[in-house]
Amino acid sequence: MKVLFLIGNAAVGKMTVGQELMKITDLRLFHNHMMIEPVIEIFGYFYPKAIHRLREVIFEEFAATECYGLIFTILWAFDTSSDWEYVEHVKDIFKQKNNDVEFYYVELVASQKIRLERNATENRLKHKASKRDIDISNQRLLKDDANHRCESYDGEITFENYIKIDNSYLTPDVVAKRIKERFSL
Repeated sequence: MKVLFLIGNAAVGKMTVGQELMKITDLRLFHNHMMIEPVIEIFGYFYPKAIHRLREVIFEEFAATECYGLIFTILWAFDTSSDWEYVEHVKDIFKQKNNDVEFYYVELVASQKIRLERNATENRLKHKASKRDIDISNQRLLKDDANHRCESYDGEITFENYIKIDNSYLTPDVVAKRIKERFSL
């Protein structure tokens, strides 16, 4: 089984690239808002405990299947040890079920200006209801940028099977093709 962590700052294009990558590989997409949006709908607010528990169930059940692999999108605050620990935790879930699991890491980067533009795209708003109030969503993006470092330093990510792609001026299908070719997915 293959697990691809699609990493990047808010509105960098993780979900959209993941959608394109799913079209050209046998990987399935699990973008982070697939759990966030239903929890917000049910509880009426962002409730991290429920989101975390639901993700755990998906990881555990998927890891126990014969599926080819999973793309998981994640906004990783590199300056926060808990985010590093979380990635290791997710990997452990898969390792417990499958000794032959392979991990891949793709980090997408783009400027804040570009990400603010992408924050209001039709595809993003279609799949992420909590982002539809553009003003509030932009404020969250700016706040996250001010409070956390969600782009790795050069050489900081030392995992095997890692690539960093500046997707500022690349279409999602081109990025997906690069990822597929780079890792022979």
